[in-house]
Amino acid sequence: MTDTAAGFTLDTVLAALAALEDPKMRAVNERHGDDHGVNLSRLRALAKRIKIDPALARELWATGETAPRLLSLLICRPRDFDADELDRMLREPSAPKVNDWFVNYLAKKSPLAEELRLRWFDDPDPTVAAAAWSLTTERVVKQRDGLDLEALLDQIERELQSAPPPLQWAMNETLAQIGIHEPALRERAIDIGERLQVLADYPTPPGCTSPFAPIWITEIVRRREG
Repeated sequence: MTDTAAGFTLDTVLAALAALEDPKMRAVNERHGDDHGVNLSRLRALAKRIKIDPALARELWATGETAPRLLSLLICRPRDFDADELDRMLREPSAPKVNDWFVNYLAKKSPLAEELRLRWFDDPDPTVAAAAWSLTTERVVKQRDGLDLEALLDQIERELQSAPPPLQWAMNETLAQIGIHEPALRERAIDIGERLQVLADYPTPPGCTSPFAPIWITEIVRRREG
């Protein structure tokens, strides 16, 4: 058990998480496949108290439990993990929220992000392939140079409609971001979305942008150019 500079140990942190457990919150989360009952705002507040603590982060991840793993991802240091370790972590069974935070808070912030993107692309595990597409979306938005966007659209056109849900969602996001950020390919991206109709019927709350790529692209471009 590691003693942290702020006085937190694995036992004290697990006790703090247990105190945050709310049966009503668990019921809500379980409808989305997340087996924990901790309010995420309170989880973030606990992470701020702990601050960055790589050793404790590893101990929390090793519990295999959802709430500790979420906290682990908030207090870890991405550069401390090598590619094989990150690959192993991604392949471990985890709740959807853990997977989402792993990709966004750890993989995307790792100095090995591009190595991981190439390693995971076209992996037979849809969760792993989805992570690669999320990293691809990050490059589309921030650093498109060197990406073959036409080839990405070709693959999306072939595979999006039949992809399993996590992978489909990630590929659809890449499609939308190519349309948003690359004017020369915008018409093609919208056309692919219109023909495939992926997420066309997705229920979208008032005031939110639909994940249906043609609507998503058109709305964001309108806002930017308006």
